[in-house]
Amino acid sequence: MRIPFGTTGLELSRDVAGAEVLESAIGTLKAEGSEDDIVRQAMANPIGSVRLAELAKGKKTATIIVSDHTRPVPSKHILPFMLSELREGNPDIDITLLIATGFHRPTTHEELVNKVGEKIANEEKFVCHDSRDPERNVEVGVLPSGARLVIDKVAAETDLLVSEGFIEPHFFAGFSGGRKSVLPGVCDQVTVLGNHCSKFIDSPYARTGILEGNPLHNDMVAAAKLAKLQYIVNVVIDEEKHVAAAFAGDPFQAHETGCAFLKGYCHVKPERKGDIVITSNGGAPLDQNMYQSVKGLSAAEAAAAPGAVLIISTRCNDGTGGDSFYHALADCDTLEHLMERILATPMDKTDPDQWEYQILCRMMLKHRIIFVSDPSMQKTIEEMKLEYAPDLDTALDRARAAKGPDAHLVVIPNGISVIVEP
Repeated sequence: MRIPFGTTGLELSRDVAGAEVLESAIGTLKAEGSEDDIVRQAMANPIGSVRLAELAKGKKTATIIVSDHTRPVPSKHILPFMLSELREGNPDIDITLLIATGFHRPTTHEELVNKVGEKIANEEKFVCHDSRDPERNVEVGVLPSGARLVIDKVAAETDLLVSEGFIEPHFFAGFSGGRKSVLPGVCDQVTVLGNHCSKFIDSPYARTGILEGNPLHNDMVAAAKLAKLQYIVNVVIDEEKHVAAAFAGDPFQAHETGCAFLKGYCHVKPERKGDIVITSNGGAPLDQNMYQSVKGLSAAEAAAAPGAVLIISTRCNDGTGGDSFYHALADCDTLEHLMERILATPMDKTDPDQWEYQILCRMMLKHRIIFVSDPSMQKTIEEMKLEYAPDLDTALDRARAAKGPDAHLVVIPNGISVIVEP
């Protein structure tokens, strides 16, 4: 069995007879036409909206919110058609492409070229959002939770705000895409931190595949409306990260349609909870750091019996993904004390990366977790009170030694592609 890891994958050669394998059915989706054709067709038939060319008429400026380097959005198959339609409706429109870094590091030029292609990267006007620079962001309203909505001035001051993105299961926002382009995509850190507060993350509705009742989603929708997001092009990608379906039009109707579509392919349910669960973060680029890998682990958590051993295949070639994420776990005296501190932190005092280490800490308190990662990460992983293994076979041997020969094994090859039902 081959499990995603970086750009190559890892072999699991141990006997896994009797294991349950939970996989998304997105691979069964047979799209008609090329990736470009799928996007063009969606834009020609927008959901709940007129065409983008119509929206561009009479506008002096337009801003396209573009996903950053941490997202496998096939922008090369989306942006050319968004740019073309905007200029079809208004040849003189001034277009800015705003990279939605959220709370991540800036996207490099090399990463941008790889994402959008050399022509667009070199010929279009790009701005990289900086959530940590208050001079570049402006307050535009207050969210239902009471948090301030502070967004990038490029988004706030444009005549027409649109976005591209992709829809996948998300481990606390329910699904990615749609409203997430605004929050956290182009928001100031004060808004991102408020939205990702410990109270929201602790909600039982802040889970994969759940939108109704999800407090993070509710604020995200309000943020997109206050920011006047008017149009989106969101895609669903297959296991090879190719466009399998596309949804364009009204930011909320198109997104909801895409989520409902994806849900039908992603729902899985183990017949029996796993004493050992093996998963991955889907390979590159999503397994580039430990921070992002918490997503894949959350699928393993949902499929695990109490006290299970969780094993994740994740390369982490870019390190931990955040200093505060690392130090929270490395420097705490006990996980119990760390969780107590997190839950006592009010919304307006949320620490950077708190949501990520809150979820990881939640899992660590209930399960033994083994990272199969780049050898250079062993020391860091162990300092964070996690366990390192050089390969999947070694990790599985350790898990079986701990859980016994009759331990039930569940394998989720791509942890970010499924919604595990309880």
